Amino acid sequence: MEKLLIFPFNGNGIEAIDCVRGQYDFIGFIDDTIEKQGKTTFGIEVFGREMLSRYKEAKVLVVPGSPASFHLRKKIIDDLKIPNERFATVISPFATISKMAIIGYNVLIMAGVVITSNAIIGNHICILPNTVIHHDSQIYDYTLIGSNVTIAGNSKIGVNCYIGSGTSIINNIEIGDNTLIGMGTNVIKSLPFNSRVVGNPARQL
Repeated sequence: MEKLLIFPFNGNGIEAIDCVRGQYDFIGFIDDTIEKQGKTTFGIEVFGREMLSRYKEAKVLVVPGSPASFHLRKKIIDDLKIPNERFATVISPFATISKMAIIGYNVLIMAGVVITSNAIIGNHICILPNTVIHHDSQIYDYTLIGSNVTIAGNSKIGVNCYIGSGTSIINNIEIGDNTLIGMGTNVIKSLPFNSRVVGNPARQL
């Protein structure tokens, strides 16, 4: 199996461990925070960035971001200067992906996720457990999607968005780039870029 490093040592990275098993030889985490480096409670080591050059053949899964920092994902990922061919795509064996879907690189798809016909998942995407992305929808690069999200058919989610857990997005709409959608939001109309919304129906904050 190919070797794998995960950056950083965060919630997304920890959840990725179960998705990785049987697909890669997982070496450990990389994190810039010195206090995190060393053995963890999981028996998995956290290294500094020097491991990227020490294990040049290893694939890398890069999964930074939270509701507070999602807007920095592109910068963080780009700053690692990892060539595209080194990025891993990790799909849980308990996810269901249509053969007609297209999946990019540096993508993490967790257990229970369903991606149906003709959906397009871009690069540098995280999709948390039990989310459903329906036919002909497109998720653009650098976006984070929480758990138990439903994205109906023919919808487009822009670059560098954060879709909070429990959100439902109606069909045939577009979500603009850099948008934050809070947990449990029902989105029933298109949103411009840089939106910050929450509620049922979604309202601007």
